[in-house]
Amino acid sequence: MDFLAILTTMRIRDIADILLLSALVYYLYLWFRGTKAYKALIGMMVIGVVFTIAKSWGLFLTTWVFQILWQVLVILLIILFQSEIRQVLEKVNPVRMLGHRKSQASSDWVDDLADAIFRLASRRIGALIILERAERVDELITGGHPIDADAGYEMLMSIFHKESPIHDGAAIVRDGRIAGVACYLPLSSADGLPNEWGTRHRAALGLSERCDAWVIAVSEERGNVSVARGGRITEIKEKQALSTMISEGMAPKASPSLSWGSQISSYVTVNWLPKLISLLGVSAIWLLLAGQQDFEVSFAVPPVLRNLPENKEIVEPVNPRVNLTVRGLRRDASTLSVSDVKIEIDLSLAHLGYSVFPVNRDQVLLPNDRVQVVHIRPTQMEFKFKNKE
Repeated sequence: MDFLAILTTMRIRDIADILLLSALVYYLYLWFRGTKAYKALIGMMVIGVVFTIAKSWGLFLTTWVFQILWQVLVILLIILFQSEIRQVLEKVNPVRMLGHRKSQASSDWVDDLADAIFRLASRRIGALIILERAERVDELITGGHPIDADAGYEMLMSIFHKESPIHDGAAIVRDGRIAGVACYLPLSSADGLPNEWGTRHRAALGLSERCDAWVIAVSEERGNVSVARGGRITEIKEKQALSTMISEGMAPKASPSLSWGSQISSYVTVNWLPKLISLLGVSAIWLLLAGQQDFEVSFAVPPVLRNLPENKEIVEPVNPRVNLTVRGLRRDASTLSVSDVKIEIDLSLAHLGYSVFPVNRDQVLLPNDRVQVVHIRPTQMEFKFKNKE
């Protein structure tokens, strides 16, 4: 296959096709990264590449086997990783995006909350506290009872004390106040988590993987404080450090004013390696498949005039042209040129003055039978003849 010839026939929509699919592959990588489905997704991509190569090379049996295997794997993976797929769909849910709001930051409650959390840790009282930020967490949690209370030590102590009937779940802190208790969080399914982590830490990590909320976990076994953010957990050693972290995290971030050029440059250069790999991979697959696309090409072909009577000559047209459009697979049609196509017109019936001759597909000579004539214009040509002097 002449890849260079295919590249020279690329259209704007082909470039848009590659860029859109590259963006989709990149975001799938971001969404599935760190989940169990990620390795399976890589395996499916490898199978997809092998299938594409086999199809482009015309390997019938290999293509048939991989096509069946691909269909079975897609169904199997949907069943096995339905929770991870649901998470991805939730992230791109436009209805959920409508619920985004700016966090109303106020530092009045932050120090009290940090102090209360470390006092619970010192007494080895386990706790799970959700700090809701821009995204609402209501659709990600189960159970729970709505309340409206200060996020202070006394209230948190009454919630998470072992004798409390609601100590098992998590408390939601929304705009500096406790808005819900006894909430159950989705557990993380990430691989390689420390063995000492219990359900509380896995729940904290699980919610942070699905939204922008921060989850503070207080361990009753070790008395330490951890914060889960964006699918990662960080242990906090000091109260002041926690207070500073919460203050910075809950404050609305001011978007820097950047020029269009700076924004485009930032989009290209940030996390550039996965973006480049996505672009190169999609481009390679496009090149392999492009040769199998239907492709049309048009020419203005000078007809070959045959059997002109010896006593006649053409007065007009001086340079006749026939507009011809042919269609075939891209690998065949894209390499054609005007010199590869011939249109023969028989002038044996020419007479003095004007004569009209038909132009049809039977008169078109193509280099192979893999391309076909789609349009011919005009369907007849008029010539003016005179006798030779």
